[in-house]
Amino acid sequence: MINKYTPPDYFNTDELLSDEQKIIRNSVRDWVNRSVIPIIDKAAQEHKFPLYLIREMGEIGIFGPFIPEKYGGAGLDKTSYGLIMTELERGDSAIRSTASVQSSLVMYPIFHFGSEEQKQKYLPKLASGEIVGAFGLTEPNHGSDPGNMETKIQDKGDHFILNGSKMWITNAPIADIAVVWAKDENKKVIGLIVEKGMKGFSAPETLKKWSLRASATGELVFDGVLIPKENVLPNIKGLKGPLKCLNSARYGIAWGVIGAAMDCYQTALNYAKERKQFNKPISSFQLTQKKLAEMLTEITKAQLLAWRLGNLYDQGKATHNQISMAKRNNVKIALDIARESRQILGAMGITGDFPIMRHMMNLESVITYEGTHDIHLLITGFDITGENAFI
Repeated sequence: MINKYTPPDYFNTDELLSDEQKIIRNSVRDWVNRSVIPIIDKAAQEHKFPLYLIREMGEIGIFGPFIPEKYGGAGLDKTSYGLIMTELERGDSAIRSTASVQSSLVMYPIFHFGSEEQKQKYLPKLASGEIVGAFGLTEPNHGSDPGNMETKIQDKGDHFILNGSKMWITNAPIADIAVVWAKDENKKVIGLIVEKGMKGFSAPETLKKWSLRASATGELVFDGVLIPKENVLPNIKGLKGPLKCLNSARYGIAWGVIGAAMDCYQTALNYAKERKQFNKPISSFQLTQKKLAEMLTEITKAQLLAWRLGNLYDQGKATHNQISMAKRNNVKIALDIARESRQILGAMGITGDFPIMRHMMNLESVITYEGTHDIHLLITGFDITGENAFI
């Protein structure tokens, strides 16, 4: 079986990238080939996150690449960040999820909303992989409606007391810190940094998952946790804080899932060229060619959509509505491509010898988190009609 990965680029999108962007992309691609591909099926089968990869990811600059160098980042543009996410998700959505959370949901809010002391204390360690972060917004009773969160924080004069819980939290069981969103006595949403070891703070792992099995997922539970006032993010109040973080994460997802789609497509193409039925390769059959042609078309459209969105983001012009559309579209086409690729492989497609079923199961989570497929549809609908269908 041919295992060489040849990324599809039907519209020569590489010509739209700078030399620096291609170098960054290729270095992460090499790392994924070397450190992720050989071990990821075993990690998924065993339901274990390969924790040792965190330091490797830090060493090659995967965490917070858009954060300025003075805080440990690389100061890269958002297109470079997107390219990194594409390569990571080609390896596995769990690896990209870990990087997305660390970069967009932990480092991003600390950089944009934190004090200088918080930036100096946490960002360099997060960038290097010395510490791991989690992001606490979703709750057992509140996913798509974070404005109704039940996690509360009370002002006790020289400190706060935090009570509540968060659910479906990537990195929770391995996190050293968590950026958590809670409501104060005035029902205003505020952000704060909770540190591992604080009394009353626990992070039980969520197991028995059929998706993102190589990801460390869990809960964040707060039972009267004493939070020092210096741990509150001083420069943001209200839901716009976590929503801005989610914009950055959704942007990364819009790029990342293209990697999963390309890996499935390339696997199916290689298999179709080698697998023979009725004395000829199945790539010669019309229905197989239809599947492959449609896959490549959707990948190409997703590449162009992500590239344009990256341009707009770098210019400060990307809207949350545009990011929402790109996340929704690209995840959907990636999941469709995974399903069609599995059909081309037949029964072999469900085995760990090929990545397709693993990608498919992962994408069932990706199409739900950071805003569900239907919620993103309504975001676009609201933008084009002016009518709010959420209430």
